[in-house]
Amino acid sequence: MKKVLALSTLCLLLFTWPKQLLYAQNPIWEEVKKRPATLGIDQGSNNFTLTQLQVGILKTSQTLASLKLKDDRFFDYTPDELLTKRDRDEFFHMGDINLSIRPVDELIWQNYSSAQKRQPVVSITATQNTLAAADITPTLGSIPLKVSRYWDNINGDLSLRFVIENNGKQSIEIGSLGIPMIFNNNMDGKNLDTAHTDNVFFDPYIGMEAGYLQVNRLHGKGPSLLVLPQENAAFEAYNPLNSDPTPRSITFEGFHEWMIHSKAHAETEWRGIEQWNEPTSTVLKPGESKTYALRFVLASSIKQIEEELIRQQRPVAIGAPGYVIPQDNLAKLFLKYPEAVKSIKVYPAEALSIRPIGNTPNNWASYQIVGKTWGRARLTVTYADGLIQTIPYKVIKPEQDVVRDLGHFLTTKQWYEDPKDPFKRSPSIITYDYETQSQVTQERRAWYAGLSDEAGAASWLAAIMKQLLLPNPTEIEKIKRFTNETLFNNIQHKEGKDKYGVVKSLFYYEPDAMPQGTYSDTINWNVWSAWPKKEADNIGRSYNYPHVAAAHWVLYRLARNYNNLVSEESWETYLDRAYHTALAMVEKAPHYAQFGQMEGSIFLIILTDLKKEGLKESAEKLEAVMKERALHWSSLNYPFGSEMPWDSTGQEEVYLWSRYFGFDDKAQTTLNAILAYMPAIPHWGYNGSARRYWDFVYGGKLSRIERQLHHYGSALNAIPVLTEYRRSPEDFYLLRVGHAGMLGALANVTEDGFGPAAFHSYPSTLTNDGISGDYGSGFYGYAVNSGTYIINHSEFGWLSFSGNLTKTSNAIQVDVTTASKARVFLAEEKLWLTTDAGQILALQYYPHTKEIELTLSSGASDIVPYVLLNIEGENTYSVDGVQKDKQGSYRIDNTSRKIKLIQKK
Repeated sequence: MKKVLALSTLCLLLFTWPKQLLYAQNPIWEEVKKRPATLGIDQGSNNFTLTQLQVGILKTSQTLASLKLKDDRFFDYTPDELLTKRDRDEFFHMGDINLSIRPVDELIWQNYSSAQKRQPVVSITATQNTLAAADITPTLGSIPLKVSRYWDNINGDLSLRFVIENNGKQSIEIGSLGIPMIFNNNMDGKNLDTAHTDNVFFDPYIGMEAGYLQVNRLHGKGPSLLVLPQENAAFEAYNPLNSDPTPRSITFEGFHEWMIHSKAHAETEWRGIEQWNEPTSTVLKPGESKTYALRFVLASSIKQIEEELIRQQRPVAIGAPGYVIPQDNLAKLFLKYPEAVKSIKVYPAEALSIRPIGNTPNNWASYQIVGKTWGRARLTVTYADGLIQTIPYKVIKPEQDVVRDLGHFLTTKQWYEDPKDPFKRSPSIITYDYETQSQVTQERRAWYAGLSDEAGAASWLAAIMKQLLLPNPTEIEKIKRFTNETLFNNIQHKEGKDKYGVVKSLFYYEPDAMPQGTYSDTINWNVWSAWPKKEADNIGRSYNYPHVAAAHWVLYRLARNYNNLVSEESWETYLDRAYHTALAMVEKAPHYAQFGQMEGSIFLIILTDLKKEGLKESAEKLEAVMKERALHWSSLNYPFGSEMPWDSTGQEEVYLWSRYFGFDDKAQTTLNAILAYMPAIPHWGYNGSARRYWDFVYGGKLSRIERQLHHYGSALNAIPVLTEYRRSPEDFYLLRVGHAGMLGALANVTEDGFGPAAFHSYPSTLTNDGISGDYGSGFYGYAVNSGTYIINHSEFGWLSFSGNLTKTSNAIQVDVTTASKARVFLAEEKLWLTTDAGQILALQYYPHTKEIELTLSSGASDIVPYVLLNIEGENTYSVDGVQKDKQGSYRIDNTSRKIKLIQKK
């Protein structure tokens, strides 16, 4: 009952407390103080020095008291500052174990946990390489098994080993076996400096016997701790430890357990949910025992994780471009392991096709993969020694089809028109509940239904950004109505002292001022988030401004570069509105404007276009305002604060302005932090998925603290990662992470075009969230950043990301497959090709002569009068026979299908 009460209290706090109050001391700790301490901290600990780690093991419980780097006595991988607060029953520590078992002839699973009600364990005399050992059966209650735990020194590395013995007379089935992974991801009471000094994030590769957990410090520097299977420890599932009383919030995501067996969970609380791996169990006959062991090793850096895995003789998988596969893309998979591949199975059977294409020079097994059936898929690789590795994939429609479907869904299913709407939201593209197939016109979180904030603005933002990629006249007609009647009129002030100010929400809860029956009586309005009109009208939240600035900027691009799409106002007017919106953010919302903004890259894009158009005065003013912000960031150790205590969205803008103004050290600091929470893992859900774990509360339907997979932060953080890659094209790691994050914006879009807030990672759910929420902020990242990348890798040869590559004896041909077909990066020449109108259908490169040919298309000639091509790069090329226009672009007649680029001497 206490567990249920604690979780219920947490949910109540999240919905009834303003965000700033969540940072204070949580009242749950006051209740915890009343419980007796049972961990035995007062009895001291034994300390051991290994090759790279310092280990502290409590004498009484023999759980970890500390896990430190040998050369850093201040930093601890465990939540050491909470040890004396978490020394009661039900709190998990490293060294605990959770089991669900039953006699083989029974149906009901019985659950046992070494943390549930602690009892002193019985020490076993340590021998040889064992640091500490104990019979922990007494702390597992009435379990009909004997469980022993050993902390071992394995060639200088730490090992955690459990031996489970059936000393009874009945065969026992172990249906679930979980080992809690308790690392210090709790940032309660921390500022950015202390959090980046003390805390870590950890991400799983749930890949069975090839699986691992990577633990990175927040600043992204130094070694990365890896937890690896050592014996019978396949990483089958990753389960949240929600029964742990440590209060979860926006400063603490919660702990998880490494699950070796999960059948009991699959038959109970996960029933009906398709897992990442097939749930398993094991049977111990009377007198039988089985050993389960994990090992802790250090990789020298985040980027060296795979090299360390190879040194540890663990299987390594590298997907190119990754594990989200559009159906029109040819993908590759590279596998490295001392043993040969025995077999590869696909689940579902028709989801993927896979064929071997030989080995690389250093003996990576190579495969070509094609996505056949839309949806989740899994490869199961069995090696010659019997080791099993699984790789989860997601097959999606071609990028262009996903974007078309999305645009159609947004401007039909989510098109809201009600001339009598009392909140002046009509016409618009409004939040959508996919589970009920209905528009969200009322919500206790006002912004959901109010067309501002991320969860309210994101749908119309996505609809507008879609037109940047694939302009559709029918959709644009609706968007023009929205922008003219609702956006630049109601969401954004059109005139008066607050001109260009952006409100927090058009929807509000003020029953005394509205006709009876306006508000649903089925909604609990007694929460802080049901804003009254005064709060909804507030223009002081800077994060609302980039959405609006981006909308004006897209209209500028459509009016400037296309015929017959947007002519109601001049392109100068739209660019001027974008410019003034950027200034208004700083002038009218100065408090939060000190932080980097999600979609803040739009301000640099606007500045770039002001310069291209020769609007010198406006450009200089905007640049000066943004430099003041960047100077502030340059004075901070970790310059990516937020309205939240820790966040993963300001880094996008902080990185770009830091690079722009030459604050390269802060740009690198920001990039390092991004790589700490944006992993490269052979799993479509986690690969390139930037960490976010509270926005299901503020932007989702199923509201809980939970690691979100491909939340909008993925595609936004891909902007700095790919920008950095174009500066350093030899860094393959950056390309893999950045492209995966970029494509993450499309990964969760449904077959009919609905864009959800994110994918739920809890094994009890493993599906899209039911509401559109803040999805569109991520789609913005795809719209301004998606591109085709062509590289010649030293080991894997010629590869293309978001393109299909064909190699002949003297040329490389790549057919572009992004939605817009508007951006191509040729790493060999550090060449960045983009179009402001028209498409690059294909690129042909002749490595020996450096010649380049582009196949272009302007599409409908009545809309696209010419292709506007931009060329950036160290080895500067120009278009043969074409001069640049005043804006610095090459205007190429739409009758030209193929052009040559020549390298300047």
